[in-house]
Amino acid sequence: MSVHIGAEIEDIDLTQSLSTETISCIREALLKWKVVFFRDQHLDHAQHVQFARHFGDLTPGHVVFGHHETYPEIYSVGKFRTATLNTAPPASRPWSGWHTDITAAINPPAASILRGDVVPPYGGDTQWTNLALAYARLSPTFREMLDNLRAVHRFEVKASADGASIKEFEARVKERLLVSEHPLVTIHPETGERVLYCSPSYIKSITGLSARESQQILELLWEHAVRPEFTVRFRWGKGDIAFWDNRATAHLAPSDIYQTDFDRQFYRVTLLGTVPTGTDGSLSQPIEGEPIEAVS
Repeated sequence: MSVHIGAEIEDIDLTQSLSTETISCIREALLKWKVVFFRDQHLDHAQHVQFARHFGDLTPGHVVFGHHETYPEIYSVGKFRTATLNTAPPASRPWSGWHTDITAAINPPAASILRGDVVPPYGGDTQWTNLALAYARLSPTFREMLDNLRAVHRFEVKASADGASIKEFEARVKERLLVSEHPLVTIHPETGERVLYCSPSYIKSITGLSARESQQILELLWEHAVRPEFTVRFRWGKGDIAFWDNRATAHLAPSDIYQTDFDRQFYRVTLLGTVPTGTDGSLSQPIEGEPIEAVS
């Protein structure tokens, strides 16, 4: 779908059990293209979970915001969910809103699978960027410096735009504190690629640097990571599925839908991840909170 990221997989019915060969082919495409798409699938919750389990253990729907009452693996990504109701609109920076899912955890999800249920007739596109390519396109000297740095990722409360109370949101975040220190460059556990692990929505500072040094480097990295040539933009249809490698991408949820009267209801499942590893073999370190656990 673009030169460096994103591919559609056709002629497959995800409502059915998949053969070992088909699962292997999907995984191979995912590792190569970072995000893969399936059109017109129309899965229900049970089928969504069944499909995801072909690729590993699953996490709770969302470790902070909860999950579906019947299906603990399902997270409702509605237009007006808690996560968006109680946060300020993103500032107008090129990287605003971009993120890799739950990097504040010591073991962030390995992958995410999102399906469109109620899809607006236009607007609401999602974008992804290839963070392995972003790392490779930096200068060798800069890459060498970044290889030795670590950064703090935090799930935090943000004040609402009008200063209104966000007590419910704040209580959820305090109940499930998540703060971790990850290498700024990680080694992908399956491909061996070096990945620029710099989620703009979660990373707060670079360890060992002054506040100004840290902010200047982070803003340079964030601006670089979302360069258009590293990205793909997906226009959703009802029943479409996006399956992305959370270890090698960041993505941008749409904000244009808030300027329309259209509803938008999606559902997400995430695969359990491992603790990230740096270029020197060192592991990420927890600061606050417990690891994400699998849903049995």
